Amino acid sequence: MSTHGPLNEKLHKRRPRASSLHRIETDKGHHLTGPFMVQTPLGSNTPESCDSPVSSDDGFRLLKQNGGFIADLLSARWVVNPVSSFKMLMVPVLLYINWELLAPYVAPDLPNPIAPLLFISYKIPDSSPDDPRYAKGYLDLVFLAFHVVFYSFVRQFVTIVLCHPIARYFGIKKRAKLDRFGEQGYALLYFAVMGAWGYRIMGQLPTWWYRTEYFWIDYPHWQMKPELKRYFLMHASYWCQQLIVLLLRLEKPRKDYNELIMHHFVTLWLIGWGYLINLTLIGHAVYMSMDIPDAFLAFSKLLNYMEFHRLKVVSLAVFLVAWTYFRHWLNLVILWSVWFEFDLIDESNRVWAPETGAWLTWWMKYQITFPIFLLQLLNLFWYYLIWRIAIRSLRDVEVTDVRSDDEDGDGDDGGDDNDEDEDTKED
Repeated sequence: MSTHGPLNEKLHKRRPRASSLHRIETDKGHHLTGPFMVQTPLGSNTPESCDSPVSSDDGFRLLKQNGGFIADLLSARWVVNPVSSFKMLMVPVLLYINWELLAPYVAPDLPNPIAPLLFISYKIPDSSPDDPRYAKGYLDLVFLAFHVVFYSFVRQFVTIVLCHPIARYFGIKKRAKLDRFGEQGYALLYFAVMGAWGYRIMGQLPTWWYRTEYFWIDYPHWQMKPELKRYFLMHASYWCQQLIVLLLRLEKPRKDYNELIMHHFVTLWLIGWGYLINLTLIGHAVYMSMDIPDAFLAFSKLLNYMEFHRLKVVSLAVFLVAWTYFRHWLNLVILWSVWFEFDLIDESNRVWAPETGAWLTWWMKYQITFPIFLLQLLNLFWYYLIWRIAIRSLRDVEVTDVRSDDEDGDGDDGGDDNDEDEDTKED
């Protein structure tokens, strides 16, 4: 579409010069708002272009030819190459099976050295067999590393094998949108599963529905239920994998790259530090407050890509309620608890004594408060954008998504022209 002519003049007259927040709201490269932008009509013929390494119909075959397994290991492309990540997963699995089959005849008294990669470690010997407890240790890092590879494979498998065919069924053809649809499909699957799992675990804990006093009573909480420990470490593996993709720029960066980096760092800071200093109950509560609204967010984005505009508006309304409650109200409840209930910790455990599992000397109150507050600030910024999207959706019915990258073309001019053309169709 030409950048000159009556139509373009009309558009420029109608649109005032954008402020920085307006540019975010209308930026297809933004992680939150991009997917809600008006999508190219289903079935339209559009150019296919994307920098993603997993975009093509023959993604697995092409990836196998792109440098090989060793090259992927050295370049860290295994994070986005499902063939290489699957091979990496199979090595310890096969070694574990081999040990289980042969060790009874060769070394019957030796534990399987591969087990810490696949299963949680440090079962407390004197805990009840009917209700075992686990401690933490350095082998947890091995479990975490293996599951970073696990999530790398699952993410790309779900994106390519499950989500791309569904997207094509609904008429989505452009590679960039296929990849974004796949990302949201994976996000919906992950956060729905982890949200339900976290809900189940909380039902087994004294902190059931954010009874915050039990974040501190009986501290340190270093004896963990096996399900809680596995949940904690698998969540940490997910966020580590997401951060690796961003830091190494293994995929085309979004326009709000810095915001996402900050969010992932704050999340890992909260969860990693909480695990280290035995605040596992408050860490679990933070996870829960993020997972459930993120599942609704991913579902709303998928509906937008599929052009289910009216259903998308309903979903967006439900998501807005969920986000407000979980990401803001419950986050503020946790902040209130840190500030006002910290002293519920027994005075004998308000010391810096790692050998006993107690780390919460007086200044730790501020160290816990700061990252939770920083997370709330990020959430408030996104909350503002969400409300702008919601208001526009009620006005226009067809909601805009401000978060994906320039999905309508490689060049800036081409992308902008397509955006203007689609907006004109809506008008």
